[in-house]
Amino acid sequence: MSSIDRSQSVGGTRTYEVRTYGCQMNVHDSERLSGLLEDAGYVRAPEGADGADVVVFNTCAVRENADNKLYGNLGHLAPKKASRPGMQIAVGGCLAQKDRDTIVKRAPWVDVVFGTHNIGKLPVLLERARVQEEAQVEIAESLEAFPSTLPTRRESAYAAWVSISVGCNNTCTFCIVPALRGKEKDRRPGDILAEIEALVAEGVSEITLLGQNVNAYGSDIGDREAFSKLLRACGKIDGLERVRFTSPHPRDFTDDVIAAMAETPNVMPQLHMPLQSGSDPVLKAMRRSYRQDRFLGIIEKVRAAIPHAAISTDIIVGFPGETEEDFEQTLHVVREARFAQAFTFQYSKRPGTPAAEMDGQIPKKVVQERYERLVALQEEISWEENKKQVGRTLELMVAEGEGRKDDTTHRLSGRAPDSRLVHFTKPDQEVRPGDVVTVEITYAAPHHLLAEGPVLDVRRTRAGDAWEKRNAAEKTKPVGVMLGLPKIGAPEPLQPVASGCGCD
Repeated sequence: MSSIDRSQSVGGTRTYEVRTYGCQMNVHDSERLSGLLEDAGYVRAPEGADGADVVVFNTCAVRENADNKLYGNLGHLAPKKASRPGMQIAVGGCLAQKDRDTIVKRAPWVDVVFGTHNIGKLPVLLERARVQEEAQVEIAESLEAFPSTLPTRRESAYAAWVSISVGCNNTCTFCIVPALRGKEKDRRPGDILAEIEALVAEGVSEITLLGQNVNAYGSDIGDREAFSKLLRACGKIDGLERVRFTSPHPRDFTDDVIAAMAETPNVMPQLHMPLQSGSDPVLKAMRRSYRQDRFLGIIEKVRAAIPHAAISTDIIVGFPGETEEDFEQTLHVVREARFAQAFTFQYSKRPGTPAAEMDGQIPKKVVQERYERLVALQEEISWEENKKQVGRTLELMVAEGEGRKDDTTHRLSGRAPDSRLVHFTKPDQEVRPGDVVTVEITYAAPHHLLAEGPVLDVRRTRAGDAWEKRNAAEKTKPVGVMLGLPKIGAPEPLQPVASGCGCD
């Protein structure tokens, strides 16, 4: 082993790094990949380390230039791998599922290629590549094991992703994800609730139910009201303070779900409802099974049942055939819906999707101009909606790593029940991520709120205890503690992240 090899090892153990691209599902899959590697004896590379013994790319196939980004990153690693005997590179995720025969040809220094359905095979494939001294490409065509049965190294001690389904039954013309992740497969409700209860027992106080089309849950198990029943069941779990979910589809968003949200106290007043376009002809071309009236009707019902709900969305600008009149209909829906936030995308071709072959591809200049108009309108609305929060007293769950300027401003950051990001004055007493503070909002910006006065109340929580315990343990070890399933944490609570998958 060379000196550079030894410098990156921890106690003689091989180190790893997982690089994640794409949607929440990929983020959660990366927690599984980390858990699998640690279960196999690897340790996470220390922060700031110049590389790792194993680098895993968990890829996304949504963007037009996703492959260019991957091969650029692989190219940067090629000389490092050549100078570091024993280093291995693995590529998994949606792009690996799609380009299984291409990756090793374009980047022959890659050791392992695996797909979305067999992430559990990663340690075996790495070992096989090492012993046989040749690349291992293994892509399963159907799910081998539900991801939640795999070991997990969760990223947070107080908030957790909980996957309730994988795959998608939709056929949106701009989306390749169903072809790569397969048809929807639902977990049994008892298994989901058992995982949540175990997480809460470890200190987690917030969970986010995760699926490619989360409110279609139940179609695979023959119960169309399964999702609303699951939300109500979460309300009965003692110690579970916050429940969120992402992402739903307007087609499957039924009145029983709205009622469950309104009547279950720990289900937060937050909804991410992807619009994609406000034009009926464009929605038809996208193969979205709702129209403008149906979408605005859902928003109206949610607001009637949950007046303070913060609603966010995804919008695609410049879909093939979109006219100026079509785009104006999107602006109309944005004005009517008054989204707290919108994740806006310029249409880009996804190879392998029907939309990529459609006539009427919009010139880049036109798409850019429409995009800028949409962003300007949504910025105005987001700011107006945030100003309505000024003067309100809110409970915030203190977050870790969400306030990039907290150190210089002497503030902390947290999430309101509706998931708005709030920066607040640091109190004299200790406050830990996962604890809950009560503040009064004094200022609003388009993307965050400020509580500049003194904190009104601090509530120390079991979630804060869990964060403190993990933080203390990690300070005594060179790498993080391995957490098997089901254990604590997940990525820190985020505002709804646009999946970009087109599956919602």
